[in-house]
Amino acid sequence: MTLKSNTQPNKILSDNPDKKNRIKIIMTKTPVMVFCAIICCALWGSAFPCIKIGYELFGIGNDDAFSQILFAGIRFFLAGIFTVLTGSIAERRFLFPNRTSAGKIVILSMFQTIIQYLFFYIGLSHTTGVKASVLDGASVFIALFVSCIIFRLERITSSKILGCLIGFVGVILINLTGLDFQFRFTGEGFILISAIGYAMSSVFMKRYSAYASPLLLSGWQFMFGGAVMTMVGLIFGGTLKITSVKAVFMLLYLAFLSAAAYSLWSVLLKYNPVSKVTVFGFMNPVFGSVFSVVLLGETESFSISAVCSLALVSVGIYIVNRKDAVKKEKKCS
Repeated sequence: MTLKSNTQPNKILSDNPDKKNRIKIIMTKTPVMVFCAIICCALWGSAFPCIKIGYELFGIGNDDAFSQILFAGIRFFLAGIFTVLTGSIAERRFLFPNRTSAGKIVILSMFQTIIQYLFFYIGLSHTTGVKASVLDGASVFIALFVSCIIFRLERITSSKILGCLIGFVGVILINLTGLDFQFRFTGEGFILISAIGYAMSSVFMKRYSAYASPLLLSGWQFMFGGAVMTMVGLIFGGTLKITSVKAVFMLLYLAFLSAAAYSLWSVLLKYNPVSKVTVFGFMNPVFGSVFSVVLLGETESFSISAVCSLALVSVGIYIVNRKDAVKKEKKCS
C-alpha cells in the first residue's frame, strides 16, 4: 500500500513553478546528475583521511568514541549553520522551519545524523574500518528496498539489483584485506543500524523535499542532530583540545564538506529516483582510498584491487542509470 502525505506542498516552492521546472530539467539530466553525485562522493571520500587528521590535531584517540561523537556533533552543527546561511542567500529569505517542516526535520535528523553517526562512531570503536566500510555499503541495498518495497516510490528492477550487486562486490574487493566474518552487536551490528539510518534518511528526504526546501531540511536537521551529538559527547566525557589554528580550519573544512555534499545530494534526491542517486554511495570508499594516498601517504590503500574496485563500482552505477533500464522502468509504470 502506497503511503501518502496529506501535507500540502510548501507555498514558497510553488510560487515560482517556472524556476522549479528549470531546476528539475537540469538536475534530471544524466550527465548533470552523475557529475553532481561524484562531487558529493569525492567530498565525502575526502572526509575519511581528514577525520583522521582532525583526530590527531584535536588529540582524540582511536578508541575515544565519545570525544569522536563530540567532534562530529560540533562539525554537523557548524554544517547546519553553513547550509542555512547559504540557502537563505540563495533563496533570498531566511530559511526558518514552520510547524509542518519542524516535524520533518526532527525525523530526518534522527535517521540522517543522530542514528547514523552515533551508531557508526560507537560501532567503529568495536570493529575494523575495513568491515565498517563494507557493511556501510549495504545502505545502498537498504535504500533500494525501502524506496521500492516499503514506500513504493519507484519500481524494483533487475538492472537496479544487478548494478547494486556489482557495486557492492567492488566495495568488498577494495576492503578484502583484513576482512573476517566475526560479528558483534555493538560493533558490526551498530554499523548496520547506522547504514539503515542513512538509507531511511535518503527516502525521507525524497518524500519531504516535495513539501519543503531541501536546503532548509538539510541545514536544520544538521543543527538539531549536531546539538544532540554534542550533548551526548559531553555528557559521557568527550573532550576536545584546540591545539592549533590548523585544527580549527580542519574542523571548518569538515563542516563545509558535510554542508555542501549533503545539500547537493538532497537536491538530487528531490528530482531523481532514490536508487539512481544512492548507488553512487559505492564511490565513497574508493574516493576514501584515493584521498588517503594523497593526504596520508597510505600507498597500500591504492593498489590493483582499488583500480578493479573502481571499475566494478563504475559498471554497477552505469547499469542502474543506463538509458534502456530507465526506459524499461517507465514502461512498467
